[in-house]
Amino acid sequence: MPRRIDPSWLVLASIENGEANRCVDLFRRPDGSFGFEEFRRDPEDAGAWTPVAYFSGAAYATQDLALTAARGAVGWLE
Repeated sequence: MPRRIDPSWLVLASIENGEANRCVDLFRRPDGSFGFEEFRRDPEDAGAWTPVAYFSGAAYATQDLALTAARGAVGWLE
């Protein structure tokens, strides 16, 4: 699992861009809150997903609110 996603968090969706080199993971924490994180994948990293921001610290009451926040924060996800 990519860094910045705690193993106790359940990834609900992983949305990739058209080039498959960026993704946003939406997840649910054990406390019932939701969040997201953005990742990139570059050839020089052997295809490993690398976090590009610190979005995972924010908590949202619903998955829809987390997705709305992700769309506002991650330009390509609009």
